[in-house]
Amino acid sequence: MNYNHIHLKEAEHGRTVMELTVVKESLNPYGIAHGGVLYTMGDCAAGLAARSDGRRYVTLSSSFNFLRSGQLGDTIQATGTIRHRGRTTCVAEVDITDSQGRLLASGSYTFFCVENR
Repeated sequence: MNYNHIHLKEAEHGRTVMELTVVKESLNPYGIAHGGVLYTMGDCAAGLAARSDGRRYVTLSSSFNFLRSGQLGDTIQATGTIRHRGRTTCVAEVDITDSQGRLLASGSYTFFCVENR
């Protein structure tokens, strides 16, 4: 998160919001936000939402769709929301939007709980 300039903006049980301002290091060779930055941001938002129950998780699988490009200087947000929480797995969905509220990417992440109570 620190390397990619991603910061936690909001956190509550089952939901988190991450934020980043697209900087030069966030860009791909085409001058737009690198897909890896958006994916990482989504993974962080979903992972923190999963961990909001106090347990530890690792990413088991994901599906991610890129819809628009993030631009230099834009502030983007990733909102992670829990859709299902089981005994050993947790599913979270993520929407990533730009400062104008346009959807840049969306994804679904499945996590495996590595710590049962």
